[in-house]
Amino acid sequence: MHDLVKACRSYRRFDEATRIERSTLVSWIDAVRLVASSGNAQPLRYALVTDELACEKVFSCCAWAKALPDWPGPEPGERPSAYIVILSDCDRTLADVFTAWDEGIAAQTIMLQAVEAGYGGCILGSFKRRSLTQALGIDEDRFKPDLVLALGKPAEKVVVSTISANGATEYWRDEASVHHVPKRPLSDVLL
Repeated sequence: MHDLVKACRSYRRFDEATRIERSTLVSWIDAVRLVASSGNAQPLRYALVTDELACEKVFSCCAWAKALPDWPGPEPGERPSAYIVILSDCDRTLADVFTAWDEGIAAQTIMLQAVEAGYGGCILGSFKRRSLTQALGIDEDRFKPDLVLALGKPAEKVVVSTISANGATEYWRDEASVHHVPKRPLSDVLL
């Protein structure tokens, strides 16, 4: 499990030609519907996007890599080949904080399944919500999109490193476009 978690990075560039079948996404949701849910309210719903035109619409609603302000996002050919939009059902939601917990559990469970299947992804919280619900034909009065999982076959190298002496946690890319993600050492997170 440790190796799976370590391999589960935020990938932002993909081999767009490698498609993910809808049936694969359905199998991931079949597993994620069984995870813990606050108060067992089960408020989450999932919109699955695999069609190329629909993927383009979702892509146009998303923002990429806050810590890389000069990077506009993946180029054509590097874009996700599938998306899972995690929405909260306003008729089932307890409180925003509980729904956020559920979404985090669900998103990470999906990402771990993606890595196990040879894919990768990025959990996006920055996107145009109204444009997204309209693009997907979702009832925005009933369902609130909270996360977009961008998925595909990774086409970039991501390296986990230990935080430097200055304590900076921002990820960065080197001259070879290797994506570096600094993480706190175990000794810093244990109290």
